[in-house]
Amino acid sequence: MSDVAVQIARRILLPVALLFSVMVALGLLVTRVLAKTWPFTVEDTVNRELAAHRTAGWNDVSLVFSTLASTQLIVVVTALVALVLRLVLHRWREPIFLCAAVSAQALIFLFTTMAIDRRRPAVEHMDSSPPTSSFPSGHTSAAMALYVGIAVLLALRARSTPAKVTWWTLLVLVPVGVAVTRMYRGMHHPSDVAASFLNGGVCVAIMARAVLDRTLTWGRAKLPLSRSGDDVKPAGAAAG
Repeated sequence: MSDVAVQIARRILLPVALLFSVMVALGLLVTRVLAKTWPFTVEDTVNRELAAHRTAGWNDVSLVFSTLASTQLIVVVTALVALVLRLVLHRWREPIFLCAAVSAQALIFLFTTMAIDRRRPAVEHMDSSPPTSSFPSGHTSAAMALYVGIAVLLALRARSTPAKVTWWTLLVLVPVGVAVTRMYRGMHHPSDVAASFLNGGVCVAIMARAVLDRTLTWGRAKLPLSRSGDDVKPAGAAAG
């Protein structure tokens, strides 16, 4: 196996597999082991309270946030931002980071829903239910990966602290709004969206370390060169 393949397995595949294991373990705790333990016993109450206070205005606002994290829009925005990053920066590092973070959370979400079978909250659902379980929230997880991922990239290029704070505040508010929206619209329990913050956020961290960290080298590291007279030879090599 090549050095690059080994490093991909160690820096990306292994952390993603571990995160998947953690998500499944959390799902089992929430739905089986701790299902009758506080605070999970009051989750239905939270959903009923949100449903009882729906208004036409908040319905419209919730639809906007929910749409921002819909599968179709996530795919389109990810592709467009990746294309812009490639054209502007003339390199692949940032586009690969964003696409990898969004893709990783999607895979973990999909396989977690296959392992954890949880019903949607027992309130009126304002959206059609996809054929996946309630745990975790795919909308919230995707919003975390995409919008927080963009925030990371913009913050790295920002030249002032106020600019970094502005980008972080504006873009982090999107997944927060999506999480509240998904509960408000009766699609997820509080623990569903909480777990999704973990999924999306850790995927961003994994890919940032693997792709954006320029101190890491991929493949076999080159030996430093030392110059002796007119000959250039690897440092530490025996003199001929």
